[in-house]
Amino acid sequence: MIRSTTPRSRRLAILSLATAGLLVASALAAAPGSATVAAAPSGTVATADTIPGVDEIRSSPNLKQVANMPKVAPLDATNSDLAFQGRYAFAGNYNGFVVYDISTPTAPTVVSRVLCPGSQNDISVHGDLLFLSTDSPRSDDSCASTGVLPTETRWEGIKIFDISDKTNPRYVKSVQTACGSHTHTLVPGKDRRTVYVYVSSYGPSDTYVGCPRPHDSISIVKVPVKSPTDAAVVAVPNLFPDGGFEGVPGQKTPTSGCHDITVYPSKNLAAGACMGDGILMDISNREAPRVINRVRDTVNFAFWHSATFNNAGTKVVFTDELGGGVGATCNEAVGPTRGADAVYDIVGRGDNRTMVFRSYFKIPRPNADTENCVAHNGSLIPVLGRDVMVQSWYQGGVSVWDFTDSANPKEIAYWERGPLSDTQPTFGGTWSAYWYNGHIYSNDQKGLDVLKLTDWRTWTANLVRYRELNVQTQPSYLGG
Repeated sequence: MIRSTTPRSRRLAILSLATAGLLVASALAAAPGSATVAAAPSGTVATADTIPGVDEIRSSPNLKQVANMPKVAPLDATNSDLAFQGRYAFAGNYNGFVVYDISTPTAPTVVSRVLCPGSQNDISVHGDLLFLSTDSPRSDDSCASTGVLPTETRWEGIKIFDISDKTNPRYVKSVQTACGSHTHTLVPGKDRRTVYVYVSSYGPSDTYVGCPRPHDSISIVKVPVKSPTDAAVVAVPNLFPDGGFEGVPGQKTPTSGCHDITVYPSKNLAAGACMGDGILMDISNREAPRVINRVRDTVNFAFWHSATFNNAGTKVVFTDELGGGVGATCNEAVGPTRGADAVYDIVGRGDNRTMVFRSYFKIPRPNADTENCVAHNGSLIPVLGRDVMVQSWYQGGVSVWDFTDSANPKEIAYWERGPLSDTQPTFGGTWSAYWYNGHIYSNDQKGLDVLKLTDWRTWTANLVRYRELNVQTQPSYLGG
């Protein structure tokens, strides 16, 4: 198996073998899965032309569910993001987080549950440390805090836990940040003794304590790995000195900070999805990121939500969370270019790099008007020589799609449940779907789903093994 830290000489040898294997495998049909629809012709996905019934599972032949762990009280609030380390998966929930043992992906077990309310509890891990985002005004920084009005905010920001004992995580430090922490991104320091946390937040108001207008910045928290109790905000860079996109009332969200940032540390790059703007940053100086290019889509994008690089760092995919994740946007009325992904090529060099729009991608299956469905969190699948990612679409399910041809992205696999209700709008579905060491893990509102992708086009991804994965801290693979 290839680890992400494989020496270059060995990588090249394995790449040659993998390429030879790929030529052989390309002549084979995709292995059958537990499909609920007929097999599709090569290169296509068999898509149903009718909406499945309530809770009915439907999938392409090459993607099947192999396990489900239902969520239970008190961690029965909204499920959010995922992080991975060794044989463990860490699942965020608005009431805290769950640690799963996934050493047997078909039979995951709960190692511990930590009750610590505070939306969204966006989560990441680094060594013996776990980080949680709190983006709701709280009475204090404890795990026993209560929600308060924005006019009464006492604390919101980053919580740090010691997870050296996975059965008993310990809360060790809090860091308050401006406007809280909606999401955060870990950025490893170049000396390995430090990790930085880029905190994304938004929603300023003249009456919001700790979050006044304007708010065109992110907060950077410096964490000494060996002494996390010394963590502190070291910089608050203003990414939009001109104020960013002004927005269109009721249609397009104005820029006021960022929603999410994905970094590619080995390339000193970051992509920010900043509500009204998409940005490319140079992060050579971890404490002073620089915006080198900015793009805007005033026709189709309503809310720039998240970003994913390809392995070469020559493309970036941005998502549009039209409707804020609660709207039914995967229907004929909304169409294929709104609430979708946008693929951009990155051209040029150094500070002259620019992002050039190539295409939109949206799942091709119709969803009911009772289903919240929109582009949401996903990750790159480490496929040799191709750009493939897996992605959550809330009640639209899990989609695997190929954007190797930037102008012509195509779905190659999908898995979904039918609507939670066929009579009234109901929030649900998968928040994050990520590839990790041979399986897809989805943090769905029904619990943790584990899926297995069996497809000749993606088999080389099974050669890659990560020791740790925070999707917004994007690793390279197979010489990328």
